[in-house]
Amino acid sequence: MTNLIVGATGRVGTEICRLLSMKNLPVRAMVRETSNLTRLDILRELGVELVWGDLRKSSTFAPALQGVSNVFVTASSMPFSYEPGINDPLLVDRNGVINLVNEATKAGVNHFIYTSFSGHIDMDFPLRNAKRAVELHLKKSGMMYTILRPSYFMEAWLSSMVGFDPDNAKAQLCGEGDQPVSYISYLDVAKFAVESLNNPAARNAILELGGPDKISQKDAVKIFEKMRRIKFDVQYTPVETLRSQMESAADPMQQSFSGLMLAVAKGDVIDMSDTAKKFHIKLKSVQEYAEQLK
Repeated sequence: MTNLIVGATGRVGTEICRLLSMKNLPVRAMVRETSNLTRLDILRELGVELVWGDLRKSSTFAPALQGVSNVFVTASSMPFSYEPGINDPLLVDRNGVINLVNEATKAGVNHFIYTSFSGHIDMDFPLRNAKRAVELHLKKSGMMYTILRPSYFMEAWLSSMVGFDPDNAKAQLCGEGDQPVSYISYLDVAKFAVESLNNPAARNAILELGGPDKISQKDAVKIFEKMRRIKFDVQYTPVETLRSQMESAADPMQQSFSGLMLAVAKGDVIDMSDTAKKFHIKLKSVQEYAEQLK
């Protein structure tokens, strides 16, 4: 009854490994030979079995899938391992995961748990198109599936990685910054993934996931300003600029990143009232996240 995690060196994947290990469940990670050595050491310390494999090479899937009952996929080519034409949304996020779905079906995998992103993101850009293609293919595979569609990760989208920089009291907001977003912690997404193993509500289901708050980018700035007792320097990237960047970009990562920022500008509210009745997970708030960074 082995659990295979693909994307285990990423934040969500590592947390899934930790949660499964805490339950004393067998955990295997399919990792690339070029994976970060520190991240691999963390997995080893958790007792995770490491198997070399690459989403771009379906010939490497068989050893990873041997004896596996459940597959968790959190892997993505973006943003850290992106290489155009080598490690990108088409080759990894679309073709690679679709091929893994095919091989998992042949291997007799029982349950495939896939981390996508919010269903409200409906624009035409490479990463979005790849994820929706995988979702459709997985639903037709015949395996039991769970598709997780989290809103924006607070640890990424309220960080310096995207211009939200609490340490330097600066924030570059998308659009006017006044549309609510259901920011969610990656830690909570990992909890939903693991609970999906045994929760009937996750069987052949798409779960739209958001945090406990529906707050705008401006609201997030106010939370950090109050916490740190300092006024932020706030700048804005107009919606027209974001749309132009997405439509004119030739690079898949630039197209996708501009598309995601445009979706933030439009807002992304997830109603968790029904899901909360079926999954008893205490969700981290943006306030709690800000307090941790203080």
